[in-house]
Amino acid sequence: MAPSFTARIQLFLLQALGFLIGLVGRAALVLGGPKFASKTPRPVTEPLLLLSGMQLAKLIRQRKVKCIDVVQAYINRIKDVNPMINGIVKYRFEEAMKEAHAVDQKLAEKQEDEATLENKWPFLGVPLTVKEAFQVQGGEGCTLAAACSVIGVGSDIGGSIRMPAFFNGIFGHKPSPGVVPNKGQFPLAVGAQELFLCTGPMCRYAEDLAPMLKVMAGPGIKRLKLDTKVHLKDLKFYWMEHDGGSFLMSKVDQDLILAQKKVVVHLETVLGASVQHVKLKKMKYSLQLWITMMSAKGHDGKEPVKFVDLLGDHGKHVNPLWELIKWCLGLSVYTIPSIGLALLEEKLRYNNGKYHKFKAVEESLRKELVEMLGDDGVFLYPSHPTVAPKHHVPLTRPFNFAYTGVFSALGLPVTQCPLGLNAKGLPLGIQVVAGPFNDHLTLAVAQYLEKTFGGWVCPGKF
Repeated sequence: MAPSFTARIQLFLLQALGFLIGLVGRAALVLGGPKFASKTPRPVTEPLLLLSGMQLAKLIRQRKVKCIDVVQAYINRIKDVNPMINGIVKYRFEEAMKEAHAVDQKLAEKQEDEATLENKWPFLGVPLTVKEAFQVQGGEGCTLAAACSVIGVGSDIGGSIRMPAFFNGIFGHKPSPGVVPNKGQFPLAVGAQELFLCTGPMCRYAEDLAPMLKVMAGPGIKRLKLDTKVHLKDLKFYWMEHDGGSFLMSKVDQDLILAQKKVVVHLETVLGASVQHVKLKKMKYSLQLWITMMSAKGHDGKEPVKFVDLLGDHGKHVNPLWELIKWCLGLSVYTIPSIGLALLEEKLRYNNGKYHKFKAVEESLRKELVEMLGDDGVFLYPSHPTVAPKHHVPLTRPFNFAYTGVFSALGLPVTQCPLGLNAKGLPLGIQVVAGPFNDHLTLAVAQYLEKTFGGWVCPGKF
């Protein structure tokens, strides 16, 4: 079902708009904006920073390591690296040290044995960071990748866990919808957005994903099968190297295609698993499907929150086009990404007829994927069409997020897995997708890929 000529022209103009916004942004940077020199964080020398959250928690429970020493090690790393990456926007060092001291005191009293502590508080004493959407901190991807944190919390409605995780070479999991509560998010999702927004774990080590998900989900964890043992050799692997050729997205980098094929060859020849290349023709409508689902009313009849309304705090009307003109003159109080998003949002909002048209496509594609995957299959798909872009470049390719967004629209669990670095030192990665509530499959594959391809690469080693 090809889009109409008018629709294609409209979307092409929107792509051109994104390209022009990006050029303006890059020109402003050259002419007078802040200069970003290429810097690499110093390698990690503190051994405590190279342990997974689960390993740290065990050592703390066994009283072999003091919580206060772990927290101090991370504070030292943050002070050393964060001025370079600006990943953490709010410090709470004094409070964290007080909390660490309280943990050490509790453990010194020896009122509970190790097994009880693990059952009640599996990550007792382990520092974490939280995405700014939960009103605490931000920059989860780079914060974790730079070893300023070991575990973190993110949210994902179109790829906001998976894309930063991919760009920074760490693990990120978008759970099956409805498993993890979204309480505390800002802005609060309403309408159809509430159905697709997912809160999930981000981390450097794959073994932390499932335990984090158990803690975050609470009672919702009963909907998953995380304790079910997965025999990887018995899984059915399906793979697809690109979306089929949507003219709105970048072509997939050859580095990413080669990395994916390397995984496929290993699964076939070393693991001895069933691997099949597939062509899902409806994947080329990924962007349209995401837009359609996000612009729909929820079951309660509520309209989704418009980004332009958030810009106009307290009821103030904001005209994105006028703000773009003002920004070019240095007079707008808004950033160019926020103006660009507001401009695209209204143009991409589909009417009722288009909604039903693409809703049918979404239902068909979801049915095809769910039937293909069953309860013993996973789908390998690029996390993004390009490796990590430079500043402002994403504005010239505003629709590339559809590589992650499509699985949000389909309501499927996905784990982004790092696959090492390319020749320029930029992270490679892949999405592992499973059927509804089969999160345990993607998490098991993530651990296997980490063991096979190395997982997170410590900064400064390239």
